[in-house]
Formats: sequence, structure tokens, C-alpha cells
Amino acid sequence: MDENTNTEKQAALDKQERNVLESTQKVIHKALGKLGYSEQVYELLKEPLRMMTVRIPVKMDDGSTKIFTGFRAQHNDAVGPTKGGVRFHPHVTETEVKALSIWMSLKAGIVNLPYGGGKGGIVCDPRNMSFPEVERLSRGYVRAISQIVGPTKDIPAPDVQTNSQIMAWMMDEYSRMKEFDSPGFITGKPLVLGGSHGRESATAKGVTISIKEAAKRKGISLAGAKIVIQGFGNAGSFLAKFMHDAGANVVGISDVQGALYDPDGLDIDYLLDRRDSFGTVSNLFKNTITNEELLEQECDILVPAAIENQITERNAHKIKANIVVEAANGPTTMKATEILYDRGILLVPDVLASSGGVTVSYFEWVQNNQGFYWEEEEVEEKLEKVMVQAFDNVYRVAQMRNVDMRLAAYMVGVRKMAEASQFRGWI
Repeated sequence: MDENTNTEKQAALDKQERNVLESTQKVIHKALGKLGYSEQVYELLKEPLRMMTVRIPVKMDDGSTKIFTGFRAQHNDAVGPTKGGVRFHPHVTETEVKALSIWMSLKAGIVNLPYGGGKGGIVCDPRNMSFPEVERLSRGYVRAISQIVGPTKDIPAPDVQTNSQIMAWMMDEYSRMKEFDSPGFITGKPLVLGGSHGRESATAKGVTISIKEAAKRKGISLAGAKIVIQGFGNAGSFLAKFMHDAGANVVGISDVQGALYDPDGLDIDYLLDRRDSFGTVSNLFKNTITNEELLEQECDILVPAAIENQITERNAHKIKANIVVEAANGPTTMKATEILYDRGILLVPDVLASSGGVTVSYFEWVQNNQGFYWEEEEVEEKLEKVMVQAFDNVYRVAQMRNVDMRLAAYMVGVRKMAEASQFRGWI
């Protein structure tokens, strides 16, 4: 790929990320207006309070030193410390991190956690780095942002292409710097280092609970319901298994290579057994369709669990599902949200459906703080209670205000931050 093509691709990504931030800001503005808040409140909440850019020198295996760029955004800490993942990806940008930190604030507000939103990222491709290089980068990032993070300031967690091992390195580096053991500095850790049961599958568990609640509202029995899941990575694969075990009929799944669809149902256990470490399995089959075609197949419940901007005004009229539950970040555009709402399709937005991850991260933080750890059954029971209550709250606001579930979720999510900011005297 030549330099011009790379530049054009990056420009397109930058524009897409600006659009994501701008569309998020528009919905926040509308939500605050519906709640009767002033323009001053919007001016405070439309951007993160803090945005830190760092440069991280890393000694590579060949003896050279490479300089990486990292970011950490803290959206709003009026309610409590900020909380959010750290992603390692070659296309991480400041704009993306800003938008994601705002979404984390909304998620925390929706499930009523004592957090604001945070997010971090490093511009890198860990797939092209050795294990020791990734460790040195992880530790370097912690050193670079150490002044603004901590158990009572800002609590990182895993995200795209980061995992419990990377969280363990980061926790160890922070503990060395502060000269005391601090498991509550970060969540998503291995169990032996203070991690929580149920953390790895928490996002998919939360989506599963959201699907069950949405199906109740639409009078659909989950047993035998036809479900299409776009995406077969961490969240999508766990979700397919949970739905299959609940008696639902998973008729479609997809990965980056293509999609599989069978109106009679797919053998989920077989597909899970054959998928590779990146969640790819469709390349083993001949009769595949595209990801775009999968979205338009007959089903009761459609779950976009891959990447953003999958349901747009171009295909929203072709969606045949009765319910759309967003497991990915931003898979449905604002215009498409309006089209689905006008068609009577119940859309459960990402900030509600995928908030299981931050909820169980909160449970991990609580367990670290009290030094007492829960069994998996207790974690799942508490998660179910939180998610059902959050769904009921958002659904009630949507019905009372006669608005779509996305706007209702933003109204619920933004209220806590706005109130806390006012009580503190910031506005």
C-alpha cells in the first residue's frame, strides 16, 4: 500500500471518528434539552475534562528504540473516579478516545455506578510485536499516565487487543511506582491477582440480559426465537453460546471473512470449537454471505456485535428483525435509529446493552477495596439485578417521554453527571 493510500485511509478514519464524536454530542445535547438543563451543562459535558497525550519510548527486541503515542481521556469525575478501558490498535486517535470516554460516562450513569467515564489507547499493533515488547509498552504507558490514574482517580481496564495479562503488567508497574500493592488501580486482572469471577464474559452476559428483557416487552419467547449475531469475537462468541444454551435458535453469525446463515439454525458448539484465536470460522465454509447481507436476513432478534456504522439509512429499511440489540460500539447511525423507531423496531442501544462489562469491573473494584471476593454465582446474580433495573428505567423513560431507547438511555445516563456537577458548584 503506497503512502497516498495510507494517508487517504487515515483521513477517512479521522472523519468517521469525528462523526462519531459529533453524533454523540448531538444526542447528549438533545437529552439535556429534554431534561431541562441549560446550555452551560452541555458545554461542560460535550468534551472530556482532561485529555492527556503521552509519548512512550520502548526498547525493541532488535535493540532499537521506538516511540509510541498514547492517550488517556477523563470525561467527567463529578460523580466519582473515572473508569474505562485501554485499547492497543494502530488506528487509535484522540477523537476516538474522547468519544469512548463519553460513552463510558453514559454507561456508568445508566447502571448507576459511582464513576465517570475514562478511556485510553496506544497507537500500535500488538499482533506485530513480541511478548516482551508488549510488556515494556504496557509498563511504559502506566509510567507515562501515573500522575492522573489510581484507585480513587481513574481506573483502567481491558479493551480492544488488551487482556488480563496486560492488566497484570500495568498493575505491577503501578504498584512498584507507588511502593504498595494496589489491585484496585485496574480491573480485568487475572483471578490470582484480584480479578473477579465473570469479568471475561460480563459484556455478553449483559447483552443476554438485555435481549431477555427486550423479548419480554415485544412478547417474544426466547426459546426458539431466531437470532442473528454479527461478529464472533469475544462478545459475539460468548453471546452465541449463551443464546444457544437459553434455547434460542442462532441462525446467523459472522466474522471479518464473511457470514454464515441457516434458517434452521447453526451448530454453535461446533463453530465455537473450530474458530481461531481471532474469532474467524466462516473461511471453513463455502456457502457464505457478506456481513451486509447477514443484517438483512429473516430473524426475530438482530445483534450487531462487530464494528460501528453497520446499520445506516441505506439498509435500515431492509432490517427484518423485531428487536435490534447493540453489542458493539455505535453499530447504528442516528438516522438509522430514527428509521428503526418509526418502523416499530425496538432498538436497545450500546450504552445500555453493553454495560455489563463496566458493571462487573465495578464489582471487581469493590472486591479489591474490601479484600473479600465473591463466587461466580453471586457476581451473576448482582449483574442481573443491575442490568434488569437499568433496562426497566430506560424503557420507562422511553415510554413516558415517547422517545426512542437511545435518547432515553442518554437521558438516564447524563442526568447523574449533570446533577453532580451542579451540586459541586461547577455550573
